[in-house]
Amino acid sequence: MSATAESAPRLRDALRHVLLHLVTPLLMCLGMGLAYMGAFVTPEPNDMPVAVVGSGQQTQVLAQHIKDKAGDALDVRTLADREQAVDALKSLDIAGAYVPDAKSPELIVATAGSDMSATAAQKLFTPVAAQQGLPLKVTDVAPPVEDDPTGQGLFFLLVAVSIGSYASVAVLGAAGAGLRMRARAGLVVGVSFAVSLIGAALAGPIFHLVHQGLWGVWAMAWLYAAGILFIGVGLHTFLKRWTTLAMMVLFVMLNFTTSGGLFRPELQNGFFGSLHAFWNGAGFVEGIRSHLYFGGHDLGQHVWTLAGWLVAGLLTVGVAALWERRDPGLPDTAVGARETEVQEEEMEESVAV
Repeated sequence: MSATAESAPRLRDALRHVLLHLVTPLLMCLGMGLAYMGAFVTPEPNDMPVAVVGSGQQTQVLAQHIKDKAGDALDVRTLADREQAVDALKSLDIAGAYVPDAKSPELIVATAGSDMSATAAQKLFTPVAAQQGLPLKVTDVAPPVEDDPTGQGLFFLLVAVSIGSYASVAVLGAAGAGLRMRARAGLVVGVSFAVSLIGAALAGPIFHLVHQGLWGVWAMAWLYAAGILFIGVGLHTFLKRWTTLAMMVLFVMLNFTTSGGLFRPELQNGFFGSLHAFWNGAGFVEGIRSHLYFGGHDLGQHVWTLAGWLVAGLLTVGVAALWERRDPGLPDTAVGARETEVQEEEMEESVAV
């Protein structure tokens, strides 16, 4: 057989190998585009809760007029007085409260809860005040710290901790493939501890997003990172080289978009808004917001969300350990070396994203 005849099958095998592994980045490209553009490109109010403050008939008429004009975009309610409106804002029950006044109408917001929602409320009620020929006074009852004027620093903290967590899954899956699951689980505890310390350092002494309660932020970062790592290490037993793609779907595409770090659910469509109720990124961002700015309101619920994902991770690792013990497979040095190489390449792709 000639050298040319021998080289043709090798070339086909090489091309097939390359094309197979190109499926992952192409699916990432499609998934990231669908997720980010679907969630962020056209933010519009979707049952965004707002309030008109007052107890008279005129207040009821104004609230109904706003509701009729906005349709499904707004959930308009009335509150008896300004104190109730402030309490509702500090409980994140509403995005803004309009206080009608013949001389100085006022909009009350809480930008630490969502700068975007506060801006949307201001755009909504500015024309209402303008109909009276008056400027709108805006009062912020829960502003973020000066070092994080938009309150979006918590979203980028989420990004940093997430990348540290899911990129470490690729390392533990590839370099740790020869270790028993018990050893890999021990490494997860150590890595999640390290990632959470980095997150706390970024949030506190480095960028000053957190002026108090840093240990609480660290604890939530550890819960969040440990949940991702345990889930990833467990999934690797079954998904192998597809683990990176699965982690990207779970903890980037569906996670960052539903966290509420940029747009809260009232500014998103029903799909992303519904995931906000139980996804781990939302638990992390909303938990830290509650801890730092809103007196711990609903903090327990957000911590339980993070704990639930951690339990899911522990269960995934437990199932994977039983599977490996039942079917350890036959070692193959060449195949193992190739899989390690592919996993390391996918790790670099995940970090780049």
